Amino acid sequence: MLGMKLPGNFFLVGMMGAGKTTVGRALAKVSGKVFYDTDHEIESRTGAKIPIIFEVEGEAGFRRREVAMIKELSAQKNIVLATGGGAVLNPANRAILRREGFVIYLRASVDELYLRTCHDKNRPLLQTENPRQRLREFYEIRDPLYCEVADLVIDTSRQSVHSLLQVLMKELELHADR
Repeated sequence: MLGMKLPGNFFLVGMMGAGKTTVGRALAKVSGKVFYDTDHEIESRTGAKIPIIFEVEGEAGFRRREVAMIKELSAQKNIVLATGGGAVLNPANRAILRREGFVIYLRASVDELYLRTCHDKNRPLLQTENPRQRLREFYEIRDPLYCEVADLVIDTSRQSVHSLLQVLMKELELHADR
């Protein structure tokens, strides 16, 4: 498994806290690809953290930056890209992801997502009185969109990154053989 070359781009979608960045880094390492995270790229290029961008430009301003970043990064070859949780809300992003690579939906339960994100102050959309309810609302809207765009769905609940990566690599080998 280690160092196996799999062709093309891999795009990770899923809710905030699903493990896209963590799994993405590990997947890039074992597949010999370059890893990018749209949120991290936006932060490094603007020099501002996501909450500041939301505060200054609103969610609409952030989403415009996100579309441009996904368009730019997906044009590269042999990358693993972790997208932001809301990236699938834009039909243009869904079309780009489907066209330019293999889309992996990392799915976790709302309770699991809440446990992973409840102390993270870098998630502006969860800075609310009831973050668990907000996650539930997002999940109901986004889950069908993640499923629509996904070539593969992997459950990340209660799995270590290592075991998750093993499952993922086996699935990717199966898909590569088709």
